[in-house]
Amino acid sequence: MIGVLLINLGTPDAPDARAVRRYLAEFLSDPRVVEIPPIAWKPILYGLILPTRPRRSAEAYNQIWTNEGSPLRAIAERQAAALRKRFEGRAQIHHAMRYGNPGIAAAIAKMVGQGCTRILAVPLYPQYSAATTATANDAVFAALAAMRAQPALRTLPPYYADAEYIDALSANLVNQLDALDFEPERLLLSFHGMPERTRQLGDPYYDQCQETARLLGAALGRDVDVAFQSRFGRAKWFEPATDETLAAYAKQGVKRIAVAAPGFAADCVETLEELGIRGRQTFIAAGGEKFALLNCLNDSAEGIAMLERLITRELAGWLPQA
Repeated sequence: MIGVLLINLGTPDAPDARAVRRYLAEFLSDPRVVEIPPIAWKPILYGLILPTRPRRSAEAYNQIWTNEGSPLRAIAERQAAALRKRFEGRAQIHHAMRYGNPGIAAAIAKMVGQGCTRILAVPLYPQYSAATTATANDAVFAALAAMRAQPALRTLPPYYADAEYIDALSANLVNQLDALDFEPERLLLSFHGMPERTRQLGDPYYDQCQETARLLGAALGRDVDVAFQSRFGRAKWFEPATDETLAAYAKQGVKRIAVAAPGFAADCVETLEELGIRGRQTFIAAGGEKFALLNCLNDSAEGIAMLERLITRELAGWLPQA
C-alpha cells in the first residue's frame, strides 16, 4: 500500500501562552532552525525568549484563531481530505506537522500500522531551506531509523520553478486580483526571511525565492516586488524587509497594493497576522489607502490540482499504470 504524508511547519495546540511556549520550545530547539551552538543558545532560549515571547505570540494567534482552531491545521486537514478523494483506491493521504501535532513520527507509525510499505514524504515548501524542507525530511528519516522493518521512502523535491506551481499560483492570484474592488499599483511577494548567513553557507532558498518571483511575474504579465518578512534577532537577514517595504510605499506615492505570500502552502500566523493585520497597519499608517492580502493556495481548486499532479509524478513506478 502507498502512503503520502503532507508536511507543514506546525502550530500550537491553543492560542495561549502555555501552548505557544511548548511549541516554540520545540521549534527553536531545532539546530536546523537556529544554527547557534546549544551551549550558547540554550541560556538565551530558556532564559530570555521562552519566559517572554510566548505571551506576545499568543496574542498574535488569538487574532487569527477560528472556530476550527488553528487556520494552518484546519487548512492542512482540508488539503488532506481533498487529496484523499483524488487518490481514493490508489494511495492513503495523511498530514503531519514538523513541530506540534499531529507529529511526523506518529503519522508514519500510523501509516505503517495501516499497511503502507511505500511512503512519499511531501514537505509543503516550494523553496528549499535547511530550516524547513531539510528538517522535515530529517524527522521522517529519524522515524524510519527507529524501525526494524522500514517502508520504502521517497521525498518530494522543491518545486519553486515547477510549471505546475507557477501556473497554479498565477491562475489563483489572477482570480483574487480580479475580485478586488480596486486596482493595485504594486503586487508585493513576501517570502519568509532567513539570516543572510544561511545563504553564505550554501542554502539555495534566497535564489529560489527570486526565481519563483521572476517566473510568477512573467506568468502574470506584470512587475512584482519581492521582500522578506519575520526578521528575528540581531543577525543580518535577507533584504529588503517586508515591513520596511510596506512603510516606504506611501513615500513613493504608492497608495494601493496587494500582497501575496507564495512561499507558504497554507495561510498561517505569518500571513494572516503578520501581513494581514500588522502589515496592513504599517502601510495605512505610512499613508497608504488600499491594502489587500491575497490568500495562499490553501485548498483552492488550483492548489489541490497542483498537488495531485506533483504527487502523481513522484509516485511514478509505484502507482499502477493508467
